[in-house]
Amino acid sequence: MVTLAHSKLLGALPPDTLAPLLAAAEERRFPEGGEIFREGDAGDGFYVVQEGRVEISGAVDRARRHSFAQVGPGEVFGEMAVIEDQPRSASAVAVAGTTVAFFPRAALLAAIQRSPELALGLLREISQRLREFNRHYLAETLQAERLTLVGRFARSIIHDLKSPLSIISLTAEVAGMANAKPELRLQAPARIRRQVERITDLINEILDFTQDTPAAFEHTPANYSAFVEQVVDELAAEIEVKSVTLALENPPPPVIVMLSSKRLRRVFQNLVHNATDVLPDGGGIRVRFEIQAGDVVTELEDTGPGIAPEIANRLFEAFATHGKAHGTGLGLSICKKIIEDHGGQIWARNAPTGGAIFAFKLPFLRRA
Repeated sequence: MVTLAHSKLLGALPPDTLAPLLAAAEERRFPEGGEIFREGDAGDGFYVVQEGRVEISGAVDRARRHSFAQVGPGEVFGEMAVIEDQPRSASAVAVAGTTVAFFPRAALLAAIQRSPELALGLLREISQRLREFNRHYLAETLQAERLTLVGRFARSIIHDLKSPLSIISLTAEVAGMANAKPELRLQAPARIRRQVERITDLINEILDFTQDTPAAFEHTPANYSAFVEQVVDELAAEIEVKSVTLALENPPPPVIVMLSSKRLRRVFQNLVHNATDVLPDGGGIRVRFEIQAGDVVTELEDTGPGIAPEIANRLFEAFATHGKAHGTGLGLSICKKIIEDHGGQIWARNAPTGGAIFAFKLPFLRRA
């Protein structure tokens, strides 16, 4: 058992200050689970733990309590309500069989007036307690944010997977019909295979996005014109089932670009499917190209409602979203990462006609 004269707060006091406090002290014993005081009680004194341990907690709601701290032998608790002359803001319960010394409020205030050492000691105790509360609060806030982030991340993945899975399901259903045309049945395996590859690419991109260090990927020289035409043809067939058209406004320039075809295809997929999401009643997406110095600029313009002002400055941030029932904006973050890994830039703006324009530029080596 810790003696009061050797406790953390009282041990440094001069004898003339300590003696009146010790004379006013009252020893109290509590069994395990015993309530020392509860929220709302009068701040009539403070306590020093002599033996055992005390838990300080507050009510979160009617059914839950939150533990702020535990204090052990030699430590002080309950002093803040005494100094503020306010009701208790938390409850104190004995964690095990506990012995405490209770000091009435009047004795503490009288001792403070006589001893600057006691005032400084109490200030240090309160400061340390607040630091501890703050540390616990930050740790729990971060944990809550992590859980929220995991939930949003999961919703984003589900959102991105729904489109290829829907195409696989629809293709299999149509191909399995008794009256299905032979050409549809012949096309079905290739279409389903492309969607499986798309899901695989999506998973790889998510893993890449969540890694602490950039994943290595291979850049190879490719004819940008041939690459774009193939990707646009594939995507046009996919979104046709949603009554959305995808067309080239002008031919893609035949320039040689160092690129990772799978990753850059992901950019087109994200941008096209994001546009399709805001065109539930059908519409169109136009793709156009321009050469600027040593860069090829690609723009995708849709006939949707445009970019909401609330999200315009945060479009490419992870998990930023606005006005969508599903998805969290992770797709655009991945687009930004891929384009920047290719040495390019990506941006967005609203078209004069009201739709959204997403554009990116990539450096090219030479004309094909």
